[in-house]
Amino acid sequence: MTEELQELYKEVIFDHNKNPRNYGFLEIANKKAEGHNPLCGDHFNIEILVNDEDKIEDIKFHGAGCAISKASASIMTTILKGKTVSEAIDLFNKFKKIITEEKSEDEDELNLGKLAVFCGVREFPTRVKCASLAWNTMYRALEQKSETVK
Repeated sequence: MTEELQELYKEVIFDHNKNPRNYGFLEIANKKAEGHNPLCGDHFNIEILVNDEDKIEDIKFHGAGCAISKASASIMTTILKGKTVSEAIDLFNKFKKIITEEKSEDEDELNLGKLAVFCGVREFPTRVKCASLAWNTMYRALEQKSETVK
């Protein structure tokens, strides 16, 4: 990854941390989950409204966390609005792959879009949990599991 690209990714993460999108509470949510990383203190709630067509009509998060976890939650919510539940699960699996596995030759073909800003996280194993907390919590909400994601 070029230094210029790394700087761009940092700017995107800082922007989503300072100005998180979809931060707050939903008036009506039919899927909810809580996520907590006790090692660093990140703590988020994800609220989702899935309509009768199995599409994510709205999604919000609230809580507190480091810049990476907050940016991840913000970017995730912007990407998932309007997606079907199965598309959201596919994106969850793609996200897990890019932050935990070695860079593969087909990674460029994954059409990562905004998720590309998190490719560098795999270089810092202690930050993987920060980046993945919101995603794991969203997945748990879609599964309608009640226990807190840790």
